Amino acid sequence: MSSFNNKVVVITGGSDGIGKALVEHFLQLGAKVSTCGRNYDKLYQLQQANAGKALHIFTADVSKEQECKNFIDATITTYNTIDILINNAGVSMRSLFADVELDTLRKVMDINFWGTLNCTKFCLPYITKNKGTIVGVSSIAGYRGLPGRTAYSASKFAVNGFMEALRTELLHTGVNVMWVCPGFTSSNIRNAALTSNGNAQEESPMDEGKMMSSEACATHIINAIEKRKRTLVLTFTGKRAVFMNRFFASLADKLTHNFFFKNGILVK
Repeated sequence: MSSFNNKVVVITGGSDGIGKALVEHFLQLGAKVSTCGRNYDKLYQLQQANAGKALHIFTADVSKEQECKNFIDATITTYNTIDILINNAGVSMRSLFADVELDTLRKVMDINFWGTLNCTKFCLPYITKNKGTIVGVSSIAGYRGLPGRTAYSASKFAVNGFMEALRTELLHTGVNVMWVCPGFTSSNIRNAALTSNGNAQEESPMDEGKMMSSEACATHIINAIEKRKRTLVLTFTGKRAVFMNRFFASLADKLTHNFFFKNGILVK
């Protein structure tokens, strides 16, 4: 029997990509899952595809405090408790800082950082009682700032710092706090990434076929939760980027620039 059998797992941003893969994996392991997203149709399709399983869906924008509270309240009404929270909802961006509108930067920060804080705040009493797990799905961009993704990098650095501080606060409570940093993972995040004016770019500038799949990423995250790890950095490229940035920062600047720019133009 799975160690997640009958555990109540809350996953934000469960309608696409890594979040959707996490929902499906946890359901297969016998967990009771509650997930939210902004697109009801996608959530409904997910629920229909998993008919007969313990899946609660809720339409919510995690950047809105009250909507997060409503989501968690609905989860408690449905399942009475929460064992695991995975803060997965997020949005990326692709624009040079000189060109981007400030409202776009605020939107990225509100979803990625404040969305994580909002849901964690409302889940915390239940997870503390159950000595459960809080997860922040961050990014390699939370260790290494990426050009064209200034707000995204800032939000993920903030998530890492928040998670580390919270982990230290809860060190002797039995709660495990973990932050996960996938490398480039095949998902909808680049299609939905915001351009300078805040609209979705609707296409990926990267070769998605060469990336880790969302399903593989979800499997790694679940294994790390089961082992109650502190951090998880995924993919060889991701681990190399973290290592290079820590020990050879100036060289990492040059290599990162060369990867994202061609003839002075942001191409990735």
